[in-house]
Amino acid sequence: MKISHNFDGGNIRCISINDASDIQLEINKDNNADFSQWFYFRLTGAQNQDCQLKLVNAGTTSYVKGWEGYQAVASYDRETWFRVDTDFDGEVLTINHTPECDSVYYAYFAPYSMERHHDLIASAQLSELVQYEHLGYTLDGQDMDLLKVGIEGEGKKVCWLIARQHPGETMAQWWMEGMLNALLDPEDPISRELLNHAVFYIVPNMNPDGSRRGNLRTNAAGANLNREWQTPSMAQSPEVFLVRQKMEQTGMSFCLDVHGDEALPYNFIAGSEGINDWNDQRQELLDFYQQALVTASPDFQTKVGYDKDKHGEALMTVGTNYIAQTFDCLAMTLEMPFKDTIDTPDDYLGWSPERSRKLGVASLHALYQTLAKLK
Repeated sequence: MKISHNFDGGNIRCISINDASDIQLEINKDNNADFSQWFYFRLTGAQNQDCQLKLVNAGTTSYVKGWEGYQAVASYDRETWFRVDTDFDGEVLTINHTPECDSVYYAYFAPYSMERHHDLIASAQLSELVQYEHLGYTLDGQDMDLLKVGIEGEGKKVCWLIARQHPGETMAQWWMEGMLNALLDPEDPISRELLNHAVFYIVPNMNPDGSRRGNLRTNAAGANLNREWQTPSMAQSPEVFLVRQKMEQTGMSFCLDVHGDEALPYNFIAGSEGINDWNDQRQELLDFYQQALVTASPDFQTKVGYDKDKHGEALMTVGTNYIAQTFDCLAMTLEMPFKDTIDTPDDYLGWSPERSRKLGVASLHALYQTLAKLK
């Protein structure tokens, strides 16, 4: 038996693999940072053996509550990712699985590789609706990709969609894939109407370096990009610096920043209620969008989410807080679960790439209902 992780997004350290019933592993921390939770590795040579893969440091990772009620994902073909029996005793996370093939992959959530990202960009640019823009380079020398969808015009709204500031939150880019496919579908009446009244600026992956390195939350410098929005720099957080620079050129009416949450088994939105300029009109707009998304997707709900910041106490280094205050627009963070959704469960797949893609489509439908209300 062998364990490997030296591939795009891989992360694990093998401690012992002498016995299939006691394979001992450890999750590596993000480079230059103390965050840890993301894992992605390959097991070979264990076909038809009852395996217990023990992540022995799970109890010291960044979001220990995230392991409660959690089931890891596995795949033989790296296309279909199914849930496997997983236990957590407060210290060790144990994956119990009997592989049907001699090569099987395990991950925290279905990975979204940089190669798939490049395919997404390459495919999208073939649409006559899309203009590609190279914003600059990351610290590892990777490209920061921007897709502009639609044409500017008088009275048109400017909508920004960004995802994967935290690279381990791969469901965010699966959401992007579904949203982009719908937005670029010439036979989709909602997308056609959206593009008649809005232009979109889309960053499908805000953190290419962290994605390739197998990080949970940080870039190559160990920076948590969603705490860099007030004072980004090319030395520490070029990803935010470059995207913010472009936002300053375009302005905006709407911004959705797409993430994943380790602990909560729900889809929900976090608003910017704590910014200084929050008022009743902003609250009504936020509530309207959320209710539109509830209507568009039974997978979305508003009863469970983060505690709201008190007025004037928002952390302004956070993307949506900074954007809402700076651009006087509706800016929100959409969170999806690493676990399954409690209200709409799927025992085999859990929350999955396909369900993330479907929520991307539903989010466009909610934006269609909300568009006329935006500034």
